[in-house]
Amino acid sequence: MVYGDSISAGYGLPQGTGWVVLLEQRLQHEHYDYKVINASLSGETTLGGVARLKEALARHQPQIVILELGANDGLRGARIDGIRTNLAAMIAESRKQRAQVLLVGMELPPNYGTEYTTRFRALYPALAKAQRVALVPFLLAGFAANRELFQEDGIHPNASAQPRMLDNVWPHLRPLLERGARR
Repeated sequence: MVYGDSISAGYGLPQGTGWVVLLEQRLQHEHYDYKVINASLSGETTLGGVARLKEALARHQPQIVILELGANDGLRGARIDGIRTNLAAMIAESRKQRAQVLLVGMELPPNYGTEYTTRFRALYPALAKAQRVALVPFLLAGFAANRELFQEDGIHPNASAQPRMLDNVWPHLRPLLERGARR
């Protein structure tokens, strides 16, 4: 189950071109017996994610939760401690339902100030280490500065960027897939 915001929901993209759809195609192509549920919601924050996670876990009963939240919190200048607390709560709830967790890191544009953006960036690796969960360090790694790979809003990656996002996720997801297949 991919549990994220507009980046994972495919905001502004032609249907069937988002990285989550590409993930499902790759799983089929590589003969992994997993079904992908995209429980992402455009505009979602970590607080909203906490509020709706228990129901999503009960409904879908995922083996793996790809947790891609926090960017909207950061863009709104939310307290780093609050973001961390909410992400940790979602990791704990996922584990309570026996799901493995892959935390997906994000970064903010520099206009939020050096201190805040540095603390935001450090949040994901520190939380992954403390919670002992797998981490995608930065979903937009390798292309975040390439404006040609973003929609007109400058925030949401376009269709050409979606395979790159999947390639950033895949090496961190694959060990979880292998572990899940042995369960």
